[in-house]
Amino acid sequence: MLEDESGRLRLTGPTIITETLVTGCIIAVMGTENANGDFEVIDVKVPDLPRQPEPPEPVPSSQDDTPGSKVAIVSGLSITGESGNTLALDLFMEWLLGESGSPSEQAKAASISRLIIAGNSIAEATPLAGRDDPYPLPNSTTKKPTALAAKKYGYDASSYNPAPTTQLDILLSTLLPSIPITLLPGASDPANVSLPQQPLHTALLPLSRAYAAAPLPTLNKQPAASDAPSSYPFHPTTNPTSFTLGSTLFLGHSGQPILDISKYVPSTPTPSSQPDPPSSASACLDLMVHTLRWRIVAPTCPDTLWCYPYQFAEPFVIAPDKCPGIYFSGNMDGFAAGWAEGQNGEKVRCVCVPRFSDRGEVVLLDLQTREVEVLRFGVWEDGRMG
Repeated sequence: MLEDESGRLRLTGPTIITETLVTGCIIAVMGTENANGDFEVIDVKVPDLPRQPEPPEPVPSSQDDTPGSKVAIVSGLSITGESGNTLALDLFMEWLLGESGSPSEQAKAASISRLIIAGNSIAEATPLAGRDDPYPLPNSTTKKPTALAAKKYGYDASSYNPAPTTQLDILLSTLLPSIPITLLPGASDPANVSLPQQPLHTALLPLSRAYAAAPLPTLNKQPAASDAPSSYPFHPTTNPTSFTLGSTLFLGHSGQPILDISKYVPSTPTPSSQPDPPSSASACLDLMVHTLRWRIVAPTCPDTLWCYPYQFAEPFVIAPDKCPGIYFSGNMDGFAAGWAEGQNGEKVRCVCVPRFSDRGEVVLLDLQTREVEVLRFGVWEDGRMG
């Protein structure tokens, strides 16, 4: 179905059927009208990658463009507040601080100029009991009340568990004196559900907010989407987000747009010459490349993905002169990396960042060569930790 301000037109033909498209894509079609009043498509054109801007002059005080400078990207920490499931996260923190690993690994950690946390830092909260629920949920540790008392606002405030947020705050405040951090909210974080998700409020992180910039003086003043992280080490940002590190423009999100698109795009059939089917991470990487060619980060908003209503501008559309150099998506099922190349020489490094809680994996990205590598933290079967 093709839709614009004038109305809708049904599209038919083998060309449109084989084209990878979802609702909300910006396309142009060529064809003829058939006897049934449908539009027989002969060719389909998408906007393709926008123009890639010339890299700006690096800031003299910035360390992002020094030789060998790297950025670490992690997502899906899923902090629960329990002390028994943080071994991989503790190993990752010690490695970042240079307190563990071989001399070569410590040198690699020392070259990291920024840590990007791409959403879902806190695990999904346990659903609260309803107003009419006389007892707590089965997995709750709260004792049963002796009398059926009505709960204010529909839940018992004393059952709120601040441990996950507190543990995240301790993690951030431990790392911030040594490494700057950019923090994106995710689907399970204490932020609004509709995209674009607003930055996590620093009031939730009392230990870390000392490293962040002061709040904006007025509610009407909003930072530009492509503003570089401030001189403060802690940079809570929106989801999706766009920012500049050194001379590299980053574009990324916590994974909701790609995961939503994957529900409606059928998987590609496996050729007979390739017995192994493509992984879900590779399929998500292909969808990331498609969103760049469609020039829209979240095309399924607001049909199947919640977002704010906008009257004059679409915040998910990539500007014609704002082609990113790095495009990442967090909370994927596995790691995948590739290149998206445009017709005029544009090259974008696309990275699927796996969930740390599932695999203990962290992605390292070299800002100069844009080469990526994956580090894994955990306990192996033979008892070794690393």
